[in-house]
Amino acid sequence: MLPDAPNPPLTCQARRSRWRRLAWVLPALVLLAQAGRVSARPAVQSGSLPQTLAIALRFEVPRVAATLTEAEAGDLTAFYDVGDGRPAWLDTDGRASSLAHAAIAMLGTAADDGLREADYDRPDLVRRLGGLSGGTPAEAALFDVRLSAAVLRYYRHLHFGRVNPRTLGLPFGGTSDRHVVPDLLRTALRAGRLAEATRLLTPPFTQYTLLRAQLARYRALAAVTGPALTLTATLRPGDTFADLPGLHRRLLTEGDLPADAPPPASPVYDETMAAGVRRFQERHGLDADGVIGPATRAALEVPLSRRVRQIELALERLRWLPDLAGGRVIVVNVPMFRLWAWDHLPTSNQPALSMKVVVGRALDTRTPLFIDQMEYVVFGPYWNVPSSILRNEMRPTIRRDPGYLTRQRLEIVAGPGDGSPVLAATPENIARLGQGGVRLRQRPGPRNSLGLVKFMFPNENNVYMHDTPATQLFSRSRRDFSHGCIRVEDPAALAAWVLSDLPGWSRETALAAMQRDVNRRIDLADPVQVVIFYTTVIVQPEDGSVHFSDDIYGHDARLERVF
Repeated sequence: MLPDAPNPPLTCQARRSRWRRLAWVLPALVLLAQAGRVSARPAVQSGSLPQTLAIALRFEVPRVAATLTEAEAGDLTAFYDVGDGRPAWLDTDGRASSLAHAAIAMLGTAADDGLREADYDRPDLVRRLGGLSGGTPAEAALFDVRLSAAVLRYYRHLHFGRVNPRTLGLPFGGTSDRHVVPDLLRTALRAGRLAEATRLLTPPFTQYTLLRAQLARYRALAAVTGPALTLTATLRPGDTFADLPGLHRRLLTEGDLPADAPPPASPVYDETMAAGVRRFQERHGLDADGVIGPATRAALEVPLSRRVRQIELALERLRWLPDLAGGRVIVVNVPMFRLWAWDHLPTSNQPALSMKVVVGRALDTRTPLFIDQMEYVVFGPYWNVPSSILRNEMRPTIRRDPGYLTRQRLEIVAGPGDGSPVLAATPENIARLGQGGVRLRQRPGPRNSLGLVKFMFPNENNVYMHDTPATQLFSRSRRDFSHGCIRVEDPAALAAWVLSDLPGWSRETALAAMQRDVNRRIDLADPVQVVIFYTTVIVQPEDGSVHFSDDIYGHDARLERVF
């Protein structure tokens, strides 16, 4: 049944809307009472059906709306307020239309998108559908309104997500959208094209379509998974393993071994099996060395039903995203430690650029999730030392060893801009660090903590992308080492792509600008959308393989508690 969810305190606008609904209902109640319909609920009579149904609808809409959330009640009321007084799902003889049958069937496919069929009252609707013949106008109207409420809720969940991300402290979602769900449903019903409304409200991203297909695949795999592996010790190529057939079956299931790979002829863990394990490790964000140690054992022991849940949570997060069509887009998936750049979304799944990234430490300096626009690139950047790093890491060293400033190319400056005057490193000025008025920055150069270039999308978190001299970190499988900003593996390639709409920029010119140690800002002709995002499963755009990662920040766990 549609839940009797408590509504939040009413705003002035909501109170006015409620009074309008009451004003709409009272005349209907009077007419129903006069007709003797309210209590008697007689069977449908064809002669008076259109007028009687219209009156019954005016009674049932606010009654059902009172059981919904405020947003859902607003959708339902708007859907009928702008209508012509006729039911949405019934023919003139009071029978359910073909669109009603199609809608109830559609609600039965909610699980295909990782949603819950139980949220949409389908069994009750099927029961009411069967009782329409010989029923009362009030019962027919109630069926009509409840079906509208269920479809509107389903469309809201499909388009915006079942969970409001802002309740989790994430700056995604909201109601700003080019699709108004009640209007779209009304238009679809008038045109007899319900499937078109469903298509328009389904997230348009290729990644969503691919993950939706993998959801069906992994559900099927989870339903036939054999017994768990009995791995208890590290397994290296050349070792013997009694349950090698079980390992072979596990790798074959997810496609890490070719479909025609024959079962092992002996208990020796050979190179063929090791190649399958390396493929499994690469897909699960592990060191792809073919050695089955503790981390690989743990990944192999994760039940496929858990992988199904990860896909469901990833689909929900994709529903939170706004329309990203119309321009270039950079997406960073934090737990995947990966950046992709597209010339155009959502129609193209093949990225123009892909590279590894380093993100904020899971323990204390997590990279925040948000959407913004990249506006300019700075070659030869200054690194303005954050107050937390100054306070906790640098100031004690500077007090003990003033020469540390010179060796690290650090300088004390007054004022906020790159052109601020440099102050002498006197004991008095060193003492002023961290007290306001002066700050510490590192001059441009190869040893600068930001490397040779940074990419700016001004935001309240003061997070940006940049080069790094610590390139050895990109060889790690897990790469959460930063203070929150995002370090990119190939900054020259990213700079060339970002600046490609300006004349004269290429990888070579970007590399030349990076080597000059001169602070230089280049404004983009058109801002580039930047999405800092989080899913623990993706279908790799480059080859279509399914990759899983650890929930490094615990965002999956928090979403799952309310999903």
